Amino acid sequence: MNILLSIGGASGSIYGIRLLEELKKSDAVIHLVISDGAKKIIEHETNYKLDDLKKKTSFYYENNDLFAGPASGSFMLDAMIVCPCSMKTLSAIANGYSDTLTSRAASCCLKENRKLVLVIRETPLDYPGIKNMFQAKQAGAIILPAMPGFYHKPKTLEDMVDFIVGKILDQLGISHTLFKRWKEIENKKK
Repeated sequence: MNILLSIGGASGSIYGIRLLEELKKSDAVIHLVISDGAKKIIEHETNYKLDDLKKKTSFYYENNDLFAGPASGSFMLDAMIVCPCSMKTLSAIANGYSDTLTSRAASCCLKENRKLVLVIRETPLDYPGIKNMFQAKQAGAIILPAMPGFYHKPKTLEDMVDFIVGKILDQLGISHTLFKRWKEIENKKK
């Protein structure tokens, strides 16, 4: 599976980093883009270093490189995930404004009917944000807000992050054991 992961400039870069770690365990070929904003947020919110994240990928691109392979619809990707997805990037994707590699690659995924998962990380939501989510959904994107569930009784922050990462992996058809599914919990009670 050929996957483009774009870690965007919204709080919650740990979601993208954990997803990268889990994708690395699969047989996926990982293409990684990290926005300039995300680079600063990763430094502020985590202990990860950019060079360490680059080592976990098959290919790394700068977000301003519109000549990179993923900027073309002929570049074969199976899926793209923007995690986390800022409201700015959501707006660019929803409105077809391809000014970065992330927004251009997302546009290519939509026009080629490839899976595009947008992990929105914002609260509360304003009307333009809701409208942009609706437009992106209408265009074919999967809107997956970073809203952890609690039925699996998370005990740590990592459990809550893993829930969202598991939901993303579900969208990609990649099996995982990051959280207990509802039926597993119900069967355990019996």
